[in-house]
Amino acid sequence: MRIGDTLIQTWRMIVAARWIPKDSRLLDIGCHQGEFLDFLGNRIAPSVGIDPLFAQTQTPSKHQFFSWKFERTLPFPDGSFDAISLLATIEHLPNKPEIAGETWRLLRNGGRVVITVPSPLVDHLLSILIALRIVDGMSLEEHHGFVPQELPDVFKKAGFEIAAWKKFQFGLNNLFVFGKQGNTEHSKP
Repeated sequence: MRIGDTLIQTWRMIVAARWIPKDSRLLDIGCHQGEFLDFLGNRIAPSVGIDPLFAQTQTPSKHQFFSWKFERTLPFPDGSFDAISLLATIEHLPNKPEIAGETWRLLRNGGRVVITVPSPLVDHLLSILIALRIVDGMSLEEHHGFVPQELPDVFKKAGFEIAAWKKFQFGLNNLFVFGKQGNTEHSKP
């Protein structure tokens, strides 16, 4: 990653970290090389990161990492996590209702899903920054025209309540926080 990528990623992690409860068990979907879990450090319990691009390292970690793609059903029991994060990830995954349904299953009651997703305008800006070699950009072809404003409806249909929706990085990025409240009944989409 280039310095521009690192700065954007760090800013995104700072914004998202505020929404991850202390001592929570986190599932980081699209963890890349585990940067967010490492960033949270001892603030969270031993947690899990999944990403098809994760490269196994010899560096010891209290967290578990798996080189997996997101699947309709991940191999964890219901209610395994206190929080789930998808930082600059959901725009790369094709079936948003399946993601919302699976995060509902994996999250304990009272837990939250923390998502960052760039504005569609970012794709054009990144093309320029890539040409200038300021950023590498990652898998832009996978954004497939995703519109962040559609996300609240997708997660509401899965049973979530929206706790926060804020723009950051000069309006070029969105933070969404969805909560799973109480014993709300839910049928998977």
